[in-house]
Amino acid sequence: MYHDAISQCIQAMSTIETFLDKAERHAGERGFDVNVFMTERLAPDMKPFVYQVQSASDYLKAGAAWLAGQKPPQYEDAEQTIEEVRARIRKTVEFARGMKAEQYAQAGEQAVKLSWAPGKVLKGSEYLLQMIIPNVYFHVAMAYAILRKGGVNIGKMDFLGPINFVDA
Repeated sequence: MYHDAISQCIQAMSTIETFLDKAERHAGERGFDVNVFMTERLAPDMKPFVYQVQSASDYLKAGAAWLAGQKPPQYEDAEQTIEEVRARIRKTVEFARGMKAEQYAQAGEQAVKLSWAPGKVLKGSEYLLQMIIPNVYFHVAMAYAILRKGGVNIGKMDFLGPINFVDA
């Protein structure tokens, strides 16, 4: 279950690259710098696009690591361009894909500490279901919505990514 769930979060994170491809085309066709999207947001009190990608990345790499009994890598949150965001996505996906199914054998027993809940822990299953999955999808959805609001021609199938259909 844990490996499959993290794999699905990897797919969600990977879809941002499709959003970025379309954002670059959109900006190129209209003659503006695609990097203007880095600071865009849906509301004045909301964090910008770059933060949404960084947060999805943080939740994915932390989830993959903690559930496998490892410490997650720390990234600097210094991305300022679309290319730097792409590099972070790829680095995150590569790290999470590096976890093998057997590394999650004790995932349900992991006690995960969160910095904002001192003295408290979440067991692996609650961490996966209450923190990792919702937060990865939330931040990917916000990145999607920010670009969509900016006129980028992305849709539901871009958000879903590849679907593994089989013959009936």
